Amino acid sequence: MTKISRRFFTVAALGALPLVAACGNGTNSQGAQIIDARVDSTLSYMFNNYPGTRELADKSVGMLVMPLVTEAGLGLGGAYGRGALRINNATVDYYASTKGTVGFQIGAQQYAHVLFFMTPEALADFRRSSGWAAGANVEYALADKGEKIRAETTTSLAPVVAVVFGQTGLRLGATVEGSKYTRIIP
Repeated sequence: MTKISRRFFTVAALGALPLVAACGNGTNSQGAQIIDARVDSTLSYMFNNYPGTRELADKSVGMLVMPLVTEAGLGLGGAYGRGALRINNATVDYYASTKGTVGFQIGAQQYAHVLFFMTPEALADFRRSSGWAAGANVEYALADKGEKIRAETTTSLAPVVAVVFGQTGLRLGATVEGSKYTRIIP
């Protein structure tokens, strides 16, 4: 290894330490308060801008609210966000969402999403797992051109319904498929 590459590696590693520390699982009640405030704001925004989601929330047995997920990629990509699981309008756990991607991609974006658990079994499976991955078992309720959430009959019969909204940035397609959710202590 040359001096330049060792220096670069050392500087890059030291520069990454604050980022890793910020994403850590250390206990911090202020971190929980921040996540809860963001979750409240996200739910208020969603219910006001997409009134159809209120019906989904009323029918669900729990909601995982991810107020801000940041996703970026240039060949390799990834996403990260933190949120809270709400049951009967009360926070019961906190989760981190991570996602890795490979392929032709460039850009960055931020978005919010809510997973509505429509059956007690789906919620129990999510809470029991050490790291639940969103995949083919998730149905999407999408915003149409009129910015109204449309959820078809098949969507409302699905065990998990995802609503993705508030996208900003220069990257196409925001989905939760392939995301892994892990319980954290904020």
